[in-house]
Amino acid sequence: MSVSILDLAAYKARGEKFVMLTAYDFPTAQILDEAGVPVLLVGDSLAQVVLGYDTTIPVSVDEMLHHTRAVARGARNALIVGDMPFGTYGGSVERGIENAIQFMKEGSAHAVKFEGPQMDLVEHLARIGVPVMAHLGLTPQSVHLFGGYKVQGRSEEQAENIVRWAKELEEAGAFSLVLECVPSDLAARITRALSIPTIGIGAGPDCDAQVLVINDLLGLTPGKAPKFVKRYANLRDEISEAAKRYADEVARGEYPGPEHSYS
Repeated sequence: MSVSILDLAAYKARGEKFVMLTAYDFPTAQILDEAGVPVLLVGDSLAQVVLGYDTTIPVSVDEMLHHTRAVARGARNALIVGDMPFGTYGGSVERGIENAIQFMKEGSAHAVKFEGPQMDLVEHLARIGVPVMAHLGLTPQSVHLFGGYKVQGRSEEQAENIVRWAKELEEAGAFSLVLECVPSDLAARITRALSIPTIGIGAGPDCDAQVLVINDLLGLTPGKAPKFVKRYANLRDEISEAAKRYADEVARGEYPGPEHSYS
């Protein structure tokens, strides 16, 4: 690892924007690492975009660790953050510590991320040397509590709660904060109020960094993308076209040709 949490703090201090992308496997981690992406998040979004679950809630620790190890084998420079799944930290500091240590020891993560105002857990983990990336706003593991994937912080009460929690998470020892689907002005306010970097997803341009799900960025996810997603490629169509061309060439006897055959 060459990128550390101190580097992220330095980016903010210099006013230098940076990115985080999700990665779930060895080749993707290798490509993104070679491209210079400084932070790779093994997000629990793999539940939906890799494993086919309807929400992030069903994904298990074992599944997350499996993919975190693969990413760790592929990346040599990036900071690798393991996303702790639903039910592995809420309500029990002891359980949270145990599972976070698993991500560090068995998953080879450099840091962990979890959702919500878990100040006690952040404080305990910081004390034993586990870096924590916090996450406020739309927290997908609470989708049923929110009644769907809805922007958070539009009301004055919600906004004040998020601001207060953000400050308390920083004080507890979090090294960064993901802000998901909150109004741009609220994200800007929080970014100015914190000394740790904010990482936005659907939180406007004023966060210190931005994160996207790699499948969304590459155009692998079907259907209409959320408003905050920009597709930088259309690999879903390209993969489909490549598979069709392969099948057509095999059917016509064009592949394998002499150049692909051994004598």
